[in-house]
Amino acid sequence: MSCSYPYPRYHEIKKAFWFIKWSGMEAEDLSSVPGYEGHIEYLGDKKSDCTLRITDLRLRDSAGYRFRFITSGDKFSGSPVSLTVTDLQVKMTTSLPSRSVTLTCSTTCTLIGNPTYIWYKNGHKIKEDTSSSYSDDCNTEDSFTCAVKGHGDLQSPAVCVRGQNCWSVTYPHQGVCALKGSSVDISATYDSGYDVITSTLWFSPKRSASWKDELIPEDLTTDPGYAGRVEYAGEKESGRSTLRITDLREEDSAEYKVIFNTQTSRWGYSFPGTTLTVTGLQVRIKDPTNIIEGKGLCLFCESICFLQDNTSYIWYKNGQRLIRHETKYLYLKPVSSEDTGRYSCAVEGHEDLPSAEETLTVRCEYVEYNYITTY
Repeated sequence: MSCSYPYPRYHEIKKAFWFIKWSGMEAEDLSSVPGYEGHIEYLGDKKSDCTLRITDLRLRDSAGYRFRFITSGDKFSGSPVSLTVTDLQVKMTTSLPSRSVTLTCSTTCTLIGNPTYIWYKNGHKIKEDTSSSYSDDCNTEDSFTCAVKGHGDLQSPAVCVRGQNCWSVTYPHQGVCALKGSSVDISATYDSGYDVITSTLWFSPKRSASWKDELIPEDLTTDPGYAGRVEYAGEKESGRSTLRITDLREEDSAEYKVIFNTQTSRWGYSFPGTTLTVTGLQVRIKDPTNIIEGKGLCLFCESICFLQDNTSYIWYKNGQRLIRHETKYLYLKPVSSEDTGRYSCAVEGHEDLPSAEETLTVRCEYVEYNYITTY
């Protein structure tokens, strides 16, 4: 969101932030709101630029966003900027008795610019067009998805010509965030219509350089880089499979896909899979250059991707657990010299995977008084 702001030249900017709601009489800084950490980035400054970037958008991010800045003389707030987040849905109209079908890539709001739509048939790209509609002759086993150019990894759910039974692969999560050293489950559902599935396998396109043939995916269970760390759950007859990776490493960050085989073909390679991001934890101190006794201070348990909303955190000081601190924020209000120490954090249930310690040093601020003696 591009933004600029003027203010009186004789004022000094003390704080600048975005918010969507009030907490009592004060605007709630969005960077401190649970659920937004790792999703927002303030690209502005304390001069005139107040640009906000929101990444990995979710439907619940739809809201009115307002910029606020506090100066040495007053507080100012801008008008709300309305953001509507939409997903893509394919709406289908069939023409009987012919096999013609008309498809529309539908959204709940008008996308900015003049987007180009990409259409996929059975996972294969078939057309690009600025029109959101597409017509085609098809078989009853065919499935269709759409995407916006530049965001091909954000395809709509597949729509089947004959209803629910057609060749398709669906991933419930486009992205997954997991802690380094922990385990993760990545799942998918698939349908082969009336054909019998003979086998399934999971693979990562990132590993294609190690395959015998770069066009033929190889099962992760045979990949030396994952030896002893991958297993499958789910039955091929049920149309669901889960890939479990244990003892996660940073190099495991990649896209993962499932393929199913029938007696006549292999299917699923072309569909976008689930992207895994493996992260460690790091203690970050907000405004580390201004740690003065008596002022407020916030420590942040940072990760490079967004962990689940209901994640509980554990804070440690000098190796000892701090009680009644369960969010990724540790507020010290006011901070005192007694708070000096080594701080680390962990996710509940993964206490054996803490962050590195960060040393906090609190300095005292002395005020010099000038005494005037009158005779």
